[in-house]
Amino acid sequence: MRIIRGKLKSRRFSVPKNFPSRPTTDYAKEGLFNLIENRYSLLDFDVLDLCAGTGNITFEFLSREAGKVTAVDKDFFCTKFIRQNAKELDVEEDLLVIKQDIIQFLLKTTNQYDIIFADPPYALKFHHEIVEIVFQRNLLKENGVLIVEHGRETKLEHYPSFENKRLYGNVHFSFFSNDPKDDE
Repeated sequence: MRIIRGKLKSRRFSVPKNFPSRPTTDYAKEGLFNLIENRYSLLDFDVLDLCAGTGNITFEFLSREAGKVTAVDKDFFCTKFIRQNAKELDVEEDLLVIKQDIIQFLLKTTNQYDIIFADPPYALKFHHEIVEIVFQRNLLKENGVLIVEHGRETKLEHYPSFENKRLYGNVHFSFFSNDPKDDE
C-alpha cells in the first residue's frame, strides 16, 4: 500500500497477512482523490474515515494536508495498525483513532465533518444505515460530502441526498451532499 500524493507521497507500508480488512486499490483511491481535489481544497478540513481498516484513505487525506482526520474501526488490530503507522509517518497530531462500531459512533458523535468517507465490508448490509444516520443526525458541515465505497450489488441512488456514483474497476463510490441540487 502506498500514499499517492502530498507531503507523504511514495511512502509505503505493508499490510500483514490475514489482516481483517482490505485496502481500497491504488487505482480507485487515485480516481477518488482526483474527484475530491477537483471539488475541494482539503486544507483544514475535518474528515471522518469510517471502517478505516488499514488507514489507507486516512493517510491519503493526511498526506494532502486535511486539517483533522478521525479514523473509526471496531477491530483492535486495525486501530493498532493505524496508530503504529501514524507514529512512523509522524502524523499523530492530526489524527484521532477510535476503536468503536461505526454505527454506534455515528449515533453518538456530536461533531460535524466536511467529508465523511465510509468503506464498510461489501458483504455487510449497513451501507444504507450509514447514509440515513449521517443525514438524520446532520453530521455534515455546510457543503459537506458523504462518500460510500461499495460493491455493484449495493444501490444507494434513491436517497434525495445522492449526487452521483463513480466506478473504478469493481469499486463503486456513491457521493451524497447535504445540499442536493434542485431538480429543475
